[in-house]
Amino acid sequence: MTQILVVDDEPELVRFVRRALEAEGYQVLTATDGADGLRLALTRRPDLMVLDLRMPGVDGEAVLAGVLARSPSTRVLVLSAAADVEARVRCLEQGAVDFLAKPFAIRELLVRVRSRLRAPTERGPDEYLLRAGLITLDVRGRRLRVNGRETSLSEREFLLMQYFMRNPEAVCSRSELLSAVWGYDFDPATNVVDVCVRRLRAKVNRDVIQTVRNVGYQLQSA
Repeated sequence: MTQILVVDDEPELVRFVRRALEAEGYQVLTATDGADGLRLALTRRPDLMVLDLRMPGVDGEAVLAGVLARSPSTRVLVLSAAADVEARVRCLEQGAVDFLAKPFAIRELLVRVRSRLRAPTERGPDEYLLRAGLITLDVRGRRLRVNGRETSLSEREFLLMQYFMRNPEAVCSRSELLSAVWGYDFDPATNVVDVCVRRLRAKVNRDVIQTVRNVGYQLQSA
């Protein structure tokens, strides 16, 4: 049975997430502090870890670093009220597979959990190089190469492109992208997603990022 570890210092949230995950058929482990979460992650080796960032004592970033240093194949989905760009970038650069801002919709969390569990677990020497056709994104260096030519990205462009390239061929809704890149502090009716996509299209082959009418966007990987 697929095992998921939930680490958060809010007991009510932990119970809520646990019930939702168990209803989907997952085996769920829980911890309400970073030290216990780190211990469980290293001893039980869950298939996925849902990790809060802001916790007293050992915080989420320390847990993330500790887990990935000793168990690099662990998938970590960061779930946090710290929705600023710098926090997202740090976690994703360290190796987190996703970042979902609080407050969140449980349906979106479940969709992301399923998506991350489908992703490959092995991390090789090129784990921080994402590729889609002629496009390569260096996650740690924040460098985008299109057909061998390097192109600069703003922080938002980097996060959006990284999200697309970690989800090739997936149809990403505007609300999903808004949550993943900007957080829920932004008005869902805003056009910031469309504006940022237009900027990315100007830096890559325009046909690479396709519009899915009335839904959102899809990255073509071939």
